[in-house]
Amino acid sequence: MAHVGYYDLHPDISLNFQFNRWVQWLGEASVLEDMQTVAPKIKTYADLRREFLALSEQAIDRDRPLPAAYYLRTAEFFVWADDPQKRPMRHRFIQMMRQCYGITENEHYQIPYQTGFLPAYRFTVEQSKATLVLFGGYDSYIEEFFPIAFFFVEAGYEVVIFEGPGQGGALEDAGLAMVPNWEEPVKIVLDYFGLNDIILMGISLGGGLVIRAAAFEPRIRYVVADDIFCDSLEVLLRSLPVTLTAQVKQYLTEQAAEELNTLLNKLMPQSPILDWGIRQGMHVMGTTTPYEFLQATQAYNTIEVSNRIRADVLLLAGSEDHYVPLHQLYRQAEALRNVRSLTTRVFTSAEQAQNHVHVGNLGLSLRFIANWLERMIQEQSLLP
Repeated sequence: MAHVGYYDLHPDISLNFQFNRWVQWLGEASVLEDMQTVAPKIKTYADLRREFLALSEQAIDRDRPLPAAYYLRTAEFFVWADDPQKRPMRHRFIQMMRQCYGITENEHYQIPYQTGFLPAYRFTVEQSKATLVLFGGYDSYIEEFFPIAFFFVEAGYEVVIFEGPGQGGALEDAGLAMVPNWEEPVKIVLDYFGLNDIILMGISLGGGLVIRAAAFEPRIRYVVADDIFCDSLEVLLRSLPVTLTAQVKQYLTEQAAEELNTLLNKLMPQSPILDWGIRQGMHVMGTTTPYEFLQATQAYNTIEVSNRIRADVLLLAGSEDHYVPLHQLYRQAEALRNVRSLTTRVFTSAEQAQNHVHVGNLGLSLRFIANWLERMIQEQSLLP
């Protein structure tokens, strides 16, 4: 993650972000060369799957196991949930990541939860400064975050990472759809490991889920939200044309399910990214129609519960995040009226960290988080 820089690799802003993500995660010049080679060949999601599967196999042949794993994940990312290739590709990715990072069986857990389980990993250190509990967002796998987990392990923290309902194995293997009341899975994880006075960190949509959890779970001492998702429906609709956004909002307000479903079912075949987003969203949320999916998304809003939080809170944002509008940072900060302390940090293009979750200079954001935690923990130790 020492690599710094964000590149114009593909005209599609979302695909360009994904390609830059792997350059960032892997930090190898050869990865940038791989992206520059395949990007011009990709016009459709079928092209992407073909090219990244080929890249993964080439990386295996050249004894580059970590790039091979991430390239496989890229191909798998755009495979539909009901495609029979999905599960074996996913499990192969997980196996490859565990092998790359030397994960042992006693570091991996399946925590009982309702009718299924929550996948988790626990990485311990001698004389831990504190315990950091970490999770992702909308459609990540927790194994993708091994580099972040081990960054904090090396910084002296015990780290627990887990997937809640609607994420990774909790969704794909245990059949648990996403829930807005994130304090419930967090409570189960903390109870399972017997944890108190923890750091809770959420990435991407996890930045909204972490605020929700901290509003109801008193064992959370420090909160790291990276990025801000105080209004998930706004984020979701941001990718639509303005006129279409207004129409969708009107149908939601009027509870016009049939009209909204007709509109989106007509538009989805014309837009691969809209088609993928809606279908994947219905899968994550456990809904069967576009209307039900958008209705469910409205529950992922943190403003009304933010005044319950008493912890130290760090809010992080990118100045040019193509998913989350920057004004959500200021709305979220204003709503945190009763926190012990509040720190906000906006990363900019001058730092190459202006994008969603700071792809372009992830190392900078992680060092900032680590420094903030050191300061918070030291200040706490000085209190009477």
